[in-house]
Amino acid sequence: MSEEKSAGKLNLIELTMLVIGSIIGGGVFDLMQNMAGVPAGAGAILIGWIIAGIGMIFLALSFKNLSMKRQDLDAGIYSYAEEGFGKYWGFNSAWGYWASAWLGDVGYATLLMSSVGYFLPIFGNGQNIWSIIVASIILWGCHFLLLHGAESASFINTIVTIAKLVPLFLFIVVMIVAFKLNVFTSGFWMTPSGHFAFADVMKQVRGTMLVTVWVFIGVEGAVVFSGRAKRRKDIGTATVLGIVTVILIYMLVTLLSLGVMRRAQVASLSQPAMAALLEHVVGKWGAIVVNLGLIISVAGAWLSWTMFAAQVPYEAAKTGTFPKFFAKENKHHAPVTSLIITNAATELFILTFLVTSSAYQLFYTISTAAILIPYMFSAFYQLKFSMQEPAGTPGRTGNIIIGIIASVYTVWLVYAAGYTNLLLLTILFGVGVPLYIYLQKHDNHAKKVFGPIELCWAIFFVVVGIIAIALLIMHKVTISGS
Repeated sequence: MSEEKSAGKLNLIELTMLVIGSIIGGGVFDLMQNMAGVPAGAGAILIGWIIAGIGMIFLALSFKNLSMKRQDLDAGIYSYAEEGFGKYWGFNSAWGYWASAWLGDVGYATLLMSSVGYFLPIFGNGQNIWSIIVASIILWGCHFLLLHGAESASFINTIVTIAKLVPLFLFIVVMIVAFKLNVFTSGFWMTPSGHFAFADVMKQVRGTMLVTVWVFIGVEGAVVFSGRAKRRKDIGTATVLGIVTVILIYMLVTLLSLGVMRRAQVASLSQPAMAALLEHVVGKWGAIVVNLGLIISVAGAWLSWTMFAAQVPYEAAKTGTFPKFFAKENKHHAPVTSLIITNAATELFILTFLVTSSAYQLFYTISTAAILIPYMFSAFYQLKFSMQEPAGTPGRTGNIIIGIIASVYTVWLVYAAGYTNLLLLTILFGVGVPLYIYLQKHDNHAKKVFGPIELCWAIFFVVVGIIAIALLIMHKVTISGS
């Protein structure tokens, strides 16, 4: 690649830090409490992490393989859904991913301000007037930073990601020193007999894996910016390096904690649990370090996801999967229109906290399930593409196996999201139907909007989405936090 073409592109370290920075947000600081509260013993938690780790690594390998085999698909993970299963599913994947990304930013905004509230009580729970004012300033600060191009923001993200890893590594080192084997092995299987019992342990494992459903969101970070990578092979390498690093951190944080405190004690820790646990071992300064780390971590994740939220519709618009106006860029090649619309939507939902959090809770519940759809279709396309390769193609059998394992795991993730989340997801896709019709007729001048199967899905989403809204109004369906 020429020097001119490489200018402004992202290198391996920046891409890897995007993956790590987008995955590790605020959740890791309460992860040990969430796992212990399943409830599950250390043995079941270990098995759960191994299964989740294998599943996510094979999904990451799918991204790596597709990024090399289909170098023409550099518009993010939604492009795999579109290439393999048609424009309508490409649109749904991009639509769901975009909604999930910017609604996640709203969550990061409130979590950041509530974390600052540990030091400055004026910010309370992160949803009062002072929190909204400061969060809005930060939001538009990120906006103007990103207007100067992805490379400027990714450099800052790299620094922030390294900074937020410091307290995590400090916590791990302290837990290793304070680790007591007898505490860790006490209730290791947490079964009536005290020994391994398949049915009891697998029930615990399923509970732990319901926690892991959401903590790996962001694994696709390098793929989203595939069009801005200096070297194509760095995309897959960054994805695998990022996910392996995160898996090791998650496993150590949760398992070492159970060697310092007994499970019931860990489950009852105040939030953030990591701060309470470190304070228990080293004193007040431990809680201060962790809370500072939480602030840095959430700020970094917020920046990463602001980049993702603007990049996806920008890339989708360039291929006709989103309205054309999203493709407008400035002299720094930043997606200016996409940034404005994305951050305006984020700001709107931040302001709703002055009245109620119900609207945000509803749409956030929907969007967290929506982000699993592009993952599932990426795994499906990995399998489909590999099977379509000619017999005798080097690595074909291995890639088929990767596709099968990744597909099974992502289908399980969608199932584990739960009936309520999937029902509410039809509202999001139902709302997207008119937009997709407009897009196809107005921007793409398509003579035929839907194929027969796509039309059935569109009707299904609209009808079931209306039913879901009715069930919400009648309080037959409830959402967490509302």
